[in-house]
Amino acid sequence: MESFKFHFALVCFFSFAMFQGTYAQNSPQDYLNAHNAARSQVGVGNMVWNATVAGYAQRYANQRIGDCRLIHSSGPYGENLAWGTGAFTGVSAVNLWVNERTSYNHGTNTCARGSVCGHYTQVVWRSSNQLGCARVQCANNGGWFVICSYYPRGNYIGQSPY
Repeated sequence: MESFKFHFALVCFFSFAMFQGTYAQNSPQDYLNAHNAARSQVGVGNMVWNATVAGYAQRYANQRIGDCRLIHSSGPYGENLAWGTGAFTGVSAVNLWVNERTSYNHGTNTCARGSVCGHYTQVVWRSSNQLGCARVQCANNGGWFVICSYYPRGNYIGQSPY
C-alpha cells in the first residue's frame, strides 16, 4: 500500500508540474507583471486585468487559430499582436513589444528611422490602464498567436505615451 501511495503521489506531482509548465508565463498575472514592469520603468501606473477585454482578446484569437496571421481586429480596444514558435509564451510576446523601447525616443516622441515602436508605446500608454490577453496554438503550423487588448486604447498620433 505504501508503494501505491508513493507512486500515486509521484504521478500527481508530475501531472501538476506538467500543467504548471504549460500555464507558466501565460496567466493573467504573468501578462500584468510583464506590462507593469515596463510601465514602472517610465513612471506609469499599473494596469489591471479586465475580464471583458480578455474575453474580446480570446474571441479574436480563436478566430485566428486557422491561419494565425497578424491581422488587427479593428475592434474597440488598443491591440498588440505577436506570433512565435516553440516555447513562445505570452510573456515572450510582451517582451518582444517592450524591447522596441530601444527604437523609441521619448524626447521627440518618434521611432528610430526604419524601426517599429508602436507596440512598446501601447504597453506604456499612460491612460491605457486595463488589459486582457489571449494565446492560442495555430492549427496551420503549430506556432502560437498572442493578442493583448488595451482599454482605453492608446497610440494617438501627436500624443506622448507618458
